[in-house]
Amino acid sequence: MKRRDFLKVSAAGAAATAVAAPAIAQSSPEVKWRLTSSFPKSLDTIYGGAVEVAKYVAEMTDNKFQIQVFAAGEVVPGLQALDATSNGTVEMSHTVAYYYVGKDPTFAIYSSVPFGLNARMQNSWWYQGGGEALGNEFFKKFGVIGFPTGNTGTQMGGWFRKEIKTVADMSGLKMRIGGIAGQVLQKVGVVPQQLAGGDIYPALEKGTIDAAEWVGPYDDEKLGFQKVAKYYYYPGFWEGGPTVHSFVNLEKWNALPKNYQAILTNACANANSWMAARYDMQNPSALKRLVAGGTQLRPFTTEVLEACLKATNELWSEISGKNPDFKKSIEAMQAYRSDQYLWWQVAEYTFDSFMIRSRTRG
Repeated sequence: MKRRDFLKVSAAGAAATAVAAPAIAQSSPEVKWRLTSSFPKSLDTIYGGAVEVAKYVAEMTDNKFQIQVFAAGEVVPGLQALDATSNGTVEMSHTVAYYYVGKDPTFAIYSSVPFGLNARMQNSWWYQGGGEALGNEFFKKFGVIGFPTGNTGTQMGGWFRKEIKTVADMSGLKMRIGGIAGQVLQKVGVVPQQLAGGDIYPALEKGTIDAAEWVGPYDDEKLGFQKVAKYYYYPGFWEGGPTVHSFVNLEKWNALPKNYQAILTNACANANSWMAARYDMQNPSALKRLVAGGTQLRPFTTEVLEACLKATNELWSEISGKNPDFKKSIEAMQAYRSDQYLWWQVAEYTFDSFMIRSRTRG
């Protein structure tokens, strides 16, 4: 190669490097966000979903994209997490959409509604069945975009100070339960009470409330409900598979580089699986401890479940008549649920039922 040609090649290479370096730097800027959780640190699994997201994002960006996680109350109260995200107080929140049914009952459909979807169906609907497009079309009205970031699986029906055998036993019962589920139970005589997690134990202990629902054995044991209520009912038909969402301020989301958007999306999906797997691991041993300690497990009777299903369908009709967003979303969810259970009863239910019977026979 002639010296003149060599110099031309070297100059071209240097120019390319000069252009490439800033491009790489620009695609990986330093970004620092704040995330407010709706949960206390003591509930390590449901709170931990947000911690997992922050960890994954930091690791996948060599710490250039950092998300600082705050527990409920450290920035805003737990039930104001979405508001803080919408108005830009924080860039991101980790919360449950049904907390915000006071703004619009449609929120609940994308987390969990009575007699809705189980955890796998919820994920299937969101990721493959059109739920994501519908959900984020709705969330956009509040200036946020949502990402599934955890699921507890089907929850327990709650702690009761007395046995519940008939619908009449629910009349006048003061129960910590809010949102859409509270509206359903109100139709069968329950007096719903909205309380934050930390306020449930003292209210049960003092008799201010007669019953309370939270999540399931692992979290409920941590909060000590077994010390102040004897009867533990199942299933939590109002939460067959509640999704915990990360909500991101839409302007902040749109300002992220595309690779950071992809990283955050996948971090949330990873945490979504992490939380469900962790609850599935923790709940069996917690349930054993509770029963060994004297907790009385009780199933809701068919009478109670049928009455609550009837009340649920009545409520959906009432809300749909005046809320087009709700009508559009609930009808889509119900159609998906119908097809899912058509399949579920063929393989999943048959297999699980056989294995459960086999286990109980030893």
